[in-house]
Order: sequence, then structure tokens, then C-alpha cells
Amino acid sequence: MPDMSASVSLAMTHLVPLAQEVDKNKVTPGVLGFIVFAVMALAVWGLMKSMNKHMGKVSFEETPPAEDGAAAATGKGKPSPAQG
Repeated sequence: MPDMSASVSLAMTHLVPLAQEVDKNKVTPGVLGFIVFAVMALAVWGLMKSMNKHMGKVSFEETPPAEDGAAAATGKGKPSPAQG
């Protein structure tokens, strides 16, 4: 594999003259900055839409606690190993 530092230094020698031509008082993000921002905004919009769809499926109503006798008969009164 070729030496990476040689390719990096070669790339920097080509980019340094381009950086010196830029007006230091007028630097804008340009088209690439807009495209990146637009893609991120669309991703956030899609995630929010998906989250709203999934939150609509969630039932927030709690089931009333069963009596000890009924829970023992159904086997739901025993704590699971995950609950300790």
C-alpha cells in the first residue's frame, strides 16, 4: 500500500492555493452546505413522522391490579427472574 502521508501532502499542495483565493470576509456554506442541511432536515422529519406513528400504537391505559387469589391461580403473581 502506498504511503498515505505522500498522498495527503500532495492533496494539500493542490488545496492550499484554492484556499488562498477565497475572500476571508465572504465565506458561505454554498450549495454543499445547503444539501447537507436539507438532507438532515428530511431525515429528522421522517424520524418524527415514524415516531408519531409508533406512539399512536402505544396503549397508555394501565390494567387494574389483580387480586392475590386470582393472580396466584393464573400464575401471574410470581415475580419473573428479570424483575428479581
